[in-house]
Parts: sequence; structure tokens; C-alpha cells
Amino acid sequence: MLTSIIAFIIVIAICVVVHEYGHYITARLLGVQVHEFAFGMGPVVRQHASTRGGARMLWSWRVLPVGGFCRLAGMGEDAEDEVVLPGMGFNEQPAWKRFFILLNGSLFNIILALFLTVFFLCGHGVLDMNSTRIGEIMAGFPAEQAGLQVGDRVTAVSGKPVEHWREMSDALRTEGGKGAPVRLDVLRGERSLTVEIVIPMNGEYGRPMLGVSPSMARYGLLEAARSSVGYTWQMTKLMLRGIADWVLRRQEVDVTGPVGIASMSGRAMREGFWSFLSFLAMISLNLGLLNLFPIPALDGGRILFVLLEMLLRRRLPERVENWIHAAGFAVLISLMIFITCQDVYHLFWTK
Repeated sequence: MLTSIIAFIIVIAICVVVHEYGHYITARLLGVQVHEFAFGMGPVVRQHASTRGGARMLWSWRVLPVGGFCRLAGMGEDAEDEVVLPGMGFNEQPAWKRFFILLNGSLFNIILALFLTVFFLCGHGVLDMNSTRIGEIMAGFPAEQAGLQVGDRVTAVSGKPVEHWREMSDALRTEGGKGAPVRLDVLRGERSLTVEIVIPMNGEYGRPMLGVSPSMARYGLLEAARSSVGYTWQMTKLMLRGIADWVLRRQEVDVTGPVGIASMSGRAMREGFWSFLSFLAMISLNLGLLNLFPIPALDGGRILFVLLEMLLRRRLPERVENWIHAAGFAVLISLMIFITCQDVYHLFWTK
């Protein structure tokens, strides 16, 4: 439990602070006044004031180390003793400035996910599905009994050449299902070997299992940078497809809230640094993308109003927009409470 709480705090703190820093740095660069940048939530523990361009800003450390926030001037959250300098309030800015300030919170989360993916690909690597090199021999399976070794590369299955792991896996499943010994052509260093193995049906997995897994491939920096875009795009498509399936009820999809994220955070931390790093990248990407959904109270909802303003050259009255965002926020909180109750039920009563 303690590990899950610590892991959850770290994940949320990093993802939310990066998100809010995206809003902050864009606002400062575009000449918008910032009242406060807070690390954490709740009562203030310590504050430090700085002044830039005549605008006073507070850096706050708050008692609950969960996330943080960036409070911009002119967004209806000004305290009585706070002065909004002329022309520096958020709502006084042209639409294009407000668009980029709202967008860049999510953009910074996506950039963080890309950066963490690059680090993961360089430092840990991924399973190399583009070759047939064996990275691990599973104890008690036919591969171990036949004397296959880590580093061996399978070049053919029953005379059929194979170049990629999936191609080899499909061939093993087909040939192993026939019940006869399967002939493997193997390259061990510079030596070519031929091995005959009977691959019986595995009751646990429901298919013939040789008992090998791919080797790990680590990338150089430039290759990792290029590949991180592809990996992030694949994660994005999976997330969007899952949300669509959930909304349209096309199939059962697990939706989780803070309790579920805390549980998964703790599990990832217990599995080790690299597992936790990949989980952090996934949560940062999810946070960035979800905030871009055109839902009132989220950045995406505010961006939608700005885009409509740019298109129609007419701005919705501020009080009406604030009412819509307040209603959207109430719906989101209700949904979050419902999902959290589900998480608690699954955590304690479905084991």
C-alpha cells in the first residue's frame, strides 16, 4: 500500500507539474501575467515572490504533494489583493495567444512521454521482433531440453526460412501442431546447427510452446528519437481506440481512476525502474491527450471555444462560457467519483 501511495504521488506530481509548466512558460513568453505557480495542493507551506516586468508572481509549496497548478491573471481566479496589469490578463489576449497557452500544457506532457520513451529505448531497449535471435530460454520447455541457447538465431522452421520473430512464431505454431518433430535450422555464432524438437500442445497457453522469448534491442540516440515517435503514436492509437470502444460499448474496456492508477503505479515501481519509467510515459501521454478532448472544464473544451471564436469572429460571453465549464467540471467530478468507487470495489471485493 505504501509503495502504491509513493508511486502515485511521484507519477501525478511529475505529470501535472510538467503540464502546468507548459501553461506557465507559454504564458510568460507571450506576455501574460501569472499570479502563482504551485507545487502541490492544499494549504501553503512556503511561498516565494518574484517580480518580472512589473508583475508580481508567487512560487508556492503546498502541503499535499499531489500535482500542482498555474494560476493565470484574468481567468476569474484573481484574489482581492491581486492586481492584473493592463493588457496582461489571459482573457484580454487575442485568440491565437490563448490557443497556444491552453494547448501547450498537453503538448509538454506529450513531449515528456517522447523524452521518456527515448531514454527507455536507449537504456533498456525493447524486445527485438525484427530478428529471430533468442533472448531467453524458459525452464522446463522443449527449447531447454533440445539444448538451444541464448543468442542462437533460428533461420528456418521445417525448411521454411524465417527472418522475423512473428514469422518464426507462426511457423512453430503451425508445425508444432502437427505432432511430428519440428526441424530447426539454427545459427550459433558462425556455426550452423540442425535441431529436431517435438513441440507439444501447452495446456496453459492453448498452443504449442517452444519456450523462447526474443532478445532485447537497444537503440542509439538518433534511432531512439525517431522510433519514439512511432511508439508514442502506437500508444496514442491504442488509447483512442479504447476510449471509442468504451463510449460506443463495442467491447468491455477497463476504465480506471485515481485508486486504479495508484495500484498500477505501485505495481510498476515494484517491477523496477524501467517498468516504472514506461508507466510514467504512458500516464503523461494519457494526461496530455485526455486534456485535449473537447469537454468543458478541460483544456480541450476551452480550446474549442477559442477555435470557434477564431472561426466565427465572435466571442461567447465570458459568464456563459464560465457556466458551461462549471457544468462540465461537475459532470467530470461525478464521473471520477463513480470510477473511483468502481476501483475500490474491484480492489477489495473482486479478488
